[in-house]
Amino acid sequence: MPLSLSVVGISGSLSEPSRTSGLVSAILDAIARETNLDTVKIDLSASSAGLFAASSPAKLSADARAIVESVEDADLLVVGSPVYRASYTGALKHLFDLVDHKRFASKPVILAATGGSPLHGLVIEHQLRPLFGFLNALTLPTAIYAVESDFSNYLLTNDAVRERIDRSVAEAVVQLARYQSPQSISASVVAVSNA
Repeated sequence: MPLSLSVVGISGSLSEPSRTSGLVSAILDAIARETNLDTVKIDLSASSAGLFAASSPAKLSADARAIVESVEDADLLVVGSPVYRASYTGALKHLFDLVDHKRFASKPVILAATGGSPLHGLVIEHQLRPLFGFLNALTLPTAIYAVESDFSNYLLTNDAVRERIDRSVAEAVVQLARYQSPQSISASVVAVSNA
């Protein structure tokens, strides 16, 4: 794959360390292994102050503008949030209030969330997917949800969750292939397509 493709992960957690950040890192690591692409992770726990200081895109500081532009410019996004009061965090919502929605048409997005109970897993379908539907992004079919027992010291340890990550990454690889000429599609993309 062309090394110019941009893969950006966003952890919407305001805690540090966090299971959400660990989950986003696990997804980014799987993408890097499968594609050899460099990835970037944005932890809102470290970046939220600059973003919150801006009530509109015109009021973004240089550092906050760089964060927003990296999200807008990404060829693939990985977006994760802890479940908070039956939804994603306000910090994550504020970030996407500041982006130019026209920059997201057909952009592939892997959705992920963490929560205290399996009962919160539908937050991805009822909250995150509609947000990216509004942005006209392409949310990939396989979402990843994990609970506290899936982690040890904030690192993902559950093999079933890792299998979902692998399935979602395979879906993302197919989408990233549209940035290549048909002759340069990697063997891994062909293998996924024939699976």
